Amino acid sequence: MTDASDIVEHRPLIIAGTGSAGLTAAIYAARSNNEPLVFEGDEPGGQLTLTSEVENFPGFPEGINGAEFINDAKEQAKRFGADVKNGIVERVDDSQRPFRVELSNGDVYTADAVIAASGASARTLGVPGEDDLMGFGLSTCATCDGAFFRGEDMLVVGGGDAAMEEASFLTKFADTVYIAHRREEFRAEDYWIDRVMDHVDDGNIEIMRNTEVTELHGSAEAGVESVTLVRNPEGHPTDRLDGPDTEEWEFDVGAVFYAIGHTPNTDYLTDTGVELDDDGYLETVGGTGGGQTETGVPGLFGAGDVVDYHYQQAVTAAGMGCKAAIDADDYLEDLKREAAAQPEGEPAAADD
Repeated sequence: MTDASDIVEHRPLIIAGTGSAGLTAAIYAARSNNEPLVFEGDEPGGQLTLTSEVENFPGFPEGINGAEFINDAKEQAKRFGADVKNGIVERVDDSQRPFRVELSNGDVYTADAVIAASGASARTLGVPGEDDLMGFGLSTCATCDGAFFRGEDMLVVGGGDAAMEEASFLTKFADTVYIAHRREEFRAEDYWIDRVMDHVDDGNIEIMRNTEVTELHGSAEAGVESVTLVRNPEGHPTDRLDGPDTEEWEFDVGAVFYAIGHTPNTDYLTDTGVELDDDGYLETVGGTGGGQTETGVPGLFGAGDVVDYHYQQAVTAAGMGCKAAIDADDYLEDLKREAAAQPEGEPAAADD
């Protein structure tokens, strides 16, 4: 049983994450009088805060700054009664009810239901210039940001399905799209490779094999202006920087898109009964009808990029956050009905 002496607070619902999914869930949950407590985590606002302008979310004809969008959604959630706190959820204990939610600073909360909306973090290269230029010509989402660089030469980094798909998409806007891949062979499916090769034949895409980015150049004011590239015929050139066959050069480009994958923020769920796929994404029931965001643990729901490894858009995450809040509300209402039907003085049945 949970030791009540170390509990900071109990809430009907706790939401992990303040991105589009988490804040939408908070708005709906607050309007349903479920008193949601929302934890921001170590990346408040998620990937939207790395986007200078959001132009593809309905309702903003002139676009909106990503950080402003998140701040407005947060204030909207607070207006209806949601509480937002800084805190990194480190562990969820589902062995008892209510859930025990432990933060990295040692604080412990309990909740009757939990929505995991902690998103996924885009993988980066860790090269110089990356931190300064993220959101200023460097992006991890071609669908989100490609149109901002219309007419520019663009560089896509990666060799999997995502890189091929993003490169193909960017041909709508770019003068030329370049793909830098650290190996000779792509990991992408043949379908995507064939589509890229069609663009190569049309002169829209050029491929730079056995090539890696080692530095980005530019400024927040001017954006990305160039990158430093290295190439070695054996591949993985950064492992062979001192080799005689490794060449280095500066390459002018107006935008860079990383397409090297995402890491879902689900470490705090690994000791629970929820199912995670091989990449760590949370598996939900899905399908049609209610309960689409339910996991294998009753009362624990998933929403946004922590579940969705394909679309990864603010609007789809918001939609899933809405569903999770509605599913959680149904679950909480069921708990209330069960409690009301429980004979006075009789203990509730233990969870399996």
